[in-house]
Amino acid sequence: MKKLLIATTALVATAGMASADITITGHAAAGVYSHLSNKDGKGAVAADATAATAAVKTTATTGTAAVEAAALTSLNTAASNYATANTDANRVLLATAQAAYDKAFAADAAADLAINGRAASAGTYSADGIYSNAGVDFTMTGATDNGISFSAAVNIDAGTEVDTGDFELDGADGGTAGLGSVSMTGAFGTVTFDDGGIENLYSDGLSNADVSYSTTVGAVSLTVAHDTAAASTGANSVSAGYTASGMAFTLSASEAAAGTSASLAVSYALNDTVSITADTDQAAGGESVQTIGASTTLNGVSVSVESANNSTWDVDLGYTAGGFALTYGVDETDGWTATATSALGGGATFAAGVNSEDSMYAGVSFAF
Repeated sequence: MKKLLIATTALVATAGMASADITITGHAAAGVYSHLSNKDGKGAVAADATAATAAVKTTATTGTAAVEAAALTSLNTAASNYATANTDANRVLLATAQAAYDKAFAADAAADLAINGRAASAGTYSADGIYSNAGVDFTMTGATDNGISFSAAVNIDAGTEVDTGDFELDGADGGTAGLGSVSMTGAFGTVTFDDGGIENLYSDGLSNADVSYSTTVGAVSLTVAHDTAAASTGANSVSAGYTASGMAFTLSASEAAAGTSASLAVSYALNDTVSITADTDQAAGGESVQTIGASTTLNGVSVSVESANNSTWDVDLGYTAGGFALTYGVDETDGWTATATSALGGGATFAAGVNSEDSMYAGVSFAF
């Protein structure tokens, strides 16, 4: 991405600031889409309970449909209570109800797959449409005389956005300026402030944090994040990493209403082309899941396979030549995705994708 430095100012003042830089970057995208998932694939439960209820299977003979319907009723009640009273207690109850519904839906989907020979979908999807968006990002950096560097970011985005990685229709941006993160870095480490903008270190599906601290202790990198608005049982998450002799270890954990969720992952590079991965993941209130995988890249062709003890697996294939790339992935549900990207030069990139849900997008993005 090309960057335009529009101001470099030497500041000599009692505050002790040595220098400050302001950098402006821009981005834009436009294209077409069809049948994309509406944000999260489940629809807006609180805003559209009718649509969510319609997604519940009516084949009560499976038994699992009745459980799913009951879970959805509880979820809608929790969502309504949270919308009425935005309290920490109702927030925890909503998260618990959402987890219970997701588990019930997964069980019903598995039953439908066994009965009908295909995977069920609770998603709500978009119609055909056109997307276009543009944005400007301002990044300000500087340093004090005593060696503390600092940075802040402001962004302005407008238009309709799609998430090409997840085949989701993100919808319209507000077209207003937003303050991003503010960070300070020194010998003590890095402190970052970003109200609701720091992803949970265990899972991006959990509540975002507001402040984080990262540092290095010997050969171990450590980051801690805190959500000031969360209940005491779900406010903190942590991650730690260690690399030695071609092996990388990563430990992440987060508080949750049902307890503590934790994951330990390890990767090992056998050589320049082959890597092996393994991890164990214990979500709060759930069963531990162990996963192993391997990946290789040779002459532009990449292959990645992964399998877990909960009967899930993924296979991903890729091919890259010059500025052109193709990818194809499939999992245990026979769900698949295929994408293609091509660098057009001058900061422009063409991208297109299609998946087994009949979702598709095609368009061009630009970096300024």
